Amino acid sequence: MDKTLTEAEAAAEMATLAQQIALHSAHYHGADAPVITDAEYDALVRRNAALEAKFPHLIRADSPSAIVGAAPASGFGKIVHARPMLSLDNAFEDGDVAAFVTKVRRFLLLDAETLVRLTAEPKIDGLSASLRYENGVLVSGATRGDGTTGEDVTANIRTLADIPHTLPADAPDVVEVRGEVYMAKDDFLALNAAQAANGDKPFANPRNAAAGSLRQLDVGVTRARPLRFFAHGWGELSAVPADTQAGVMAAFARWSFPVSDRLVTCDSVDAALAVYRDIETVRADLPFDIDGVVYKVDRLDWQDRLGQVARSPRWAIAHKFPAEKAVTRLLAIDIQVGRTGVLTPVARLEPVGVGGVIVTNATLHNADEIARQGLRVGDLVRVQRAGDVIPQVLGWVTPAAEHDALDDYAFPTACPDCGSHVDSEAGEVARRCTGGLICPAQRIERLRHFVSRHAFDIEGLGAERIELFVAEGLIERPGDIFRLHTHRDTLLAWRGFKDKSVENLLAAIEARRDIGFDRFLFGLGIRHIGEVTARDLARAFGDWPAFS
Repeated sequence: MDKTLTEAEAAAEMATLAQQIALHSAHYHGADAPVITDAEYDALVRRNAALEAKFPHLIRADSPSAIVGAAPASGFGKIVHARPMLSLDNAFEDGDVAAFVTKVRRFLLLDAETLVRLTAEPKIDGLSASLRYENGVLVSGATRGDGTTGEDVTANIRTLADIPHTLPADAPDVVEVRGEVYMAKDDFLALNAAQAANGDKPFANPRNAAAGSLRQLDVGVTRARPLRFFAHGWGELSAVPADTQAGVMAAFARWSFPVSDRLVTCDSVDAALAVYRDIETVRADLPFDIDGVVYKVDRLDWQDRLGQVARSPRWAIAHKFPAEKAVTRLLAIDIQVGRTGVLTPVARLEPVGVGGVIVTNATLHNADEIARQGLRVGDLVRVQRAGDVIPQVLGWVTPAAEHDALDDYAFPTACPDCGSHVDSEAGEVARRCTGGLICPAQRIERLRHFVSRHAFDIEGLGAERIELFVAEGLIERPGDIFRLHTHRDTLLAWRGFKDKSVENLLAAIEARRDIGFDRFLFGLGIRHIGEVTARDLARAFGDWPAFS
């Protein structure tokens, strides 16, 4: 923490962090499409927490420390959780785990000799879900959503083969079992192979595949996907079947819920850390992705006394793994042009396994980062899945003589998509295509953004259809979307476009002619106007005439 930071500077940074964290939470939890790594997200959260600790009187009403997940998507019904579905605080060092136990002792007024038993189990990298049973029958399934209200995915949950639909007679009248919906590594690879064979876009990783598969309005899509479930906790229980965390999880296992066979109890911090080391050693060989180990206070009466803070329980913590790394060859550097014209370099890599996922490309961020690392096409490079989401290049490890024989990389001065001049504004690292909407890449990305979930959210008008309609000349600008009904006969003549699907698409477009002003502003894709800023502007101006 910078000791010279003024209150004004701290307040400004906290405002920026609140906006950034809210945006990235929406990408991760709401859209299943993260744009930064877990490690980068965690760094933002830790920085915000440090500022709040130093300047508690500056804590904002929209502080990220009080927010869980993201608002449920508009395409699903809503379920209000009987008990909030909270996030977990993170530990990154052994000392953080020791500090966690010390805080537990202090809060409970325990002396140094009193045993604090913990449970430890792998942290599955999936989508959190809550299953509710009443009188022994599965009645609903919901995603975490914002922690208070989730998406009603009951029909989709019922398609998972390893979830019991009824409970035995000794189960309580009301049981809410919480856990992770996930996809095994082998199933993920097979799904991506099928996606490629069908000409569909592959999923980035098993977590995104699982989240995207469960959150389908067409239950048939979910049924066709190889989803699984691990139980790790509970919400409402009309009667608790044991007095410890381990005991309740054993009861869940008896009731036919999948529970980790690596869940153990630990009588000391050293024992808990030994479990962490053991799981980290076999991590790559596990049939599913994990990103850490979760420790929980075993005694339920202590859990009740410890309670929670705004977004997380005091009695549990997630000990995250460091990013996994591998070495491979940099085959090429491609340039992607984004919605606002920013040119982003992407490393094309010789395929390499990192943390159970085959990595073929990685972000290089910008021209300055390539120059800083001194990367050259042909280099051997070290790659990591930072936070186990988006791969990134850490630098070259080529023998010096071989590296020196390679040509320096020259960042393009003209847009690779439209040939327009590439420029950068004073004080900005990013380099941008100046072509605007004459650039086909910018046009498509802006249209994708316009119809995205947090903008106009037009059902049935995804990225592939946007690209098709642009290629066929039906859409050039956002307004053209609302004139697609004039091309109905053209659409019906295309392969794969049936009467019902065309009618549904046109109806979905008509239904979005009237949307909230904040969604409209966000959908325009104006630089520096994200979701949070759009909401603030909408509250301040009220409508378009006042804004314009």
